[in-house]
Amino acid sequence: MQLRYSFRLYPNGPQRSALARAFGCARVVYNDALRAREAARAAGEAFPKTGDLSKLLITKAKLTEERAWLSEVSAVVLQQSLRDLDTAYRNFFDGLKGKRPRMGAPRFKSRKDNRQAVRFTANARWKITAGGDLSLPKIGDVRVKWSRNLPSVPSTVTVIKDAAGRYFASFVVETDPETLPDVAAAVGVDLGLRHFAVLSDGTKIDAPRFLRRAEKKFKREQRRLSRKAKGSKNRDKARIKVARAHAQVADARREFHHQLSTRIIRDNQAIAVEDLAVKGLARTRLAKSVHDAGWSAFVTMLEYKAAKFGRSFLRIGRFEPTSQVCSQCGVKDGPKPLHIRVWECGACGAVLDRDINAAVNVAKAAGLAVSACGAQVRPVLVPAQRGEAGTHRDGQPTVVGIPG
Repeated sequence: MQLRYSFRLYPNGPQRSALARAFGCARVVYNDALRAREAARAAGEAFPKTGDLSKLLITKAKLTEERAWLSEVSAVVLQQSLRDLDTAYRNFFDGLKGKRPRMGAPRFKSRKDNRQAVRFTANARWKITAGGDLSLPKIGDVRVKWSRNLPSVPSTVTVIKDAAGRYFASFVVETDPETLPDVAAAVGVDLGLRHFAVLSDGTKIDAPRFLRRAEKKFKREQRRLSRKAKGSKNRDKARIKVARAHAQVADARREFHHQLSTRIIRDNQAIAVEDLAVKGLARTRLAKSVHDAGWSAFVTMLEYKAAKFGRSFLRIGRFEPTSQVCSQCGVKDGPKPLHIRVWECGACGAVLDRDINAAVNVAKAAGLAVSACGAQVRPVLVPAQRGEAGTHRDGQPTVVGIPG
């Protein structure tokens, strides 16, 4: 299976200038190729092939005075830009044919885009030096912060610059699946907003609400940005501060997803989750909380980690009435308002926690043999949750995360 490993890059001043030049040249070639194909489509002609575009927009363009600066970067970067355009068109047409989710047509790139990237293949003769630097053609040896060892030798490396001005090296490598020791446990996972995840064994993981906790900082930095003159250096600095604030929230959320998904995969042989309609929920009044939770990214992590470590991953349909069926006797008791968190089954008299009961039903719908005893609870007084996280009167921030 293929896995992607990303590492932080720290280029110096001349290397940042060389990377900016590479980003710009790749973007120009991409836009020229897109313009040529759109002109052919408007004229009713066949799309130019990649080989013809390469000769016209790279080889011959370097000989002209207007595009002579394309020779200042590696030719591999320009070739890969054309292949990226082919991939964009292929994904667009496959979406129209129903082979994959629909997506928009390829668009022109801008130097103001939040993400800039170039890719080097083995033909570019990039390498990792003995000192641990990443040697890139016509850029130099860039310092890398290695957080782990690569499981195999990668054939390509993608250099990325994000909106916060950070640089990353992304490697795609082939790895063999690792098998963890077998365990007897199987679990169903019910995802929500009050609790990020509730497991069928009764475990509840609080929702960290990273975005909600950082809203005050977002508003403060956004106000400062709005007061800066457009086109000024100070506005660029303020924009980077806003982007870094968002990047910190995204990184914290990703780290939380990785820790929780790894824990669930390690402790259970089979995992079942519900196929949620995230796009539909993101159009409701709960949109901000839904995006803050990041359910899709978490489920994707569970899926690929299950494949990597030899676990079973199962999805059940989104229309399964997990919150309406008693996990003790199986009687469907009908829909219930969201404010009802504990209810009593009218058939067997079991007192059920709404979330744990749903998690048990998720596991049963997937065919997992789990015990429903965890779904029966005794109502007790619980402290009220704070509506918004942040700094309170005592000056102590709310601490949330994965319980020990």
